[in-house]
Amino acid sequence: MTGGEDKNANNLFFLCSLIEYIGRKTKNHRNVIVNAIGKNNLLHIFDLADIYHSENMDKLTAEIVEKYNIKDGVFDNISNANYSIPTHWDIGKVYKRLIIAVSKREEKPLIDALIEVYNLWLSRKIEDFNSSVYYENPEYLFQSYIAGENL
Repeated sequence: MTGGEDKNANNLFFLCSLIEYIGRKTKNHRNVIVNAIGKNNLLHIFDLADIYHSENMDKLTAEIVEKYNIKDGVFDNISNANYSIPTHWDIGKVYKRLIIAVSKREEKPLIDALIEVYNLWLSRKIEDFNSSVYYENPEYLFQSYIAGENL
C-alpha cells in the first residue's frame, strides 16, 4: 500500500485518468477509447501504470493514439461546457470509484468492470460536464448503476 490505497486502485485511477485525457485530446466518447485499446492492452497499461505515470501525458497519449489507431472524433465536452471543467484526474477518480464498486458487486476483474462501466449509459452522463452527474456522491453513481437509471 502506498498513499492509503493499494496498487490496483492507484493503477486504475491512472488508467481512468489517461482514458479521459485521450478522450479530450481526440474528441471521442470515452467508450470509443476503451474499445479501441481493447481488454488485453488495457490490462497491459493497467499493469504498468506505476511506470507510465511518470511519463509525459501528451507523449503517452500520442503513442497510444498512434498504436491503437484512434481517430479524431467530434465529441467535445470541454468546449461545450457551460461551467467549471473538472480535470482529467477528477474524472479519473469518479470512474475509479465506480469501477471498484462494480468489480466488487459483480465479482469481476477490474478491467472487465472498467470495460462494462465505460460502455454503460452512465458513462455518457458522467462525461456531460453540463450535468451534475460527474460530481455526485460515489454511492449515488453506484446506486444509479444498480438501478439502471439516474436516481
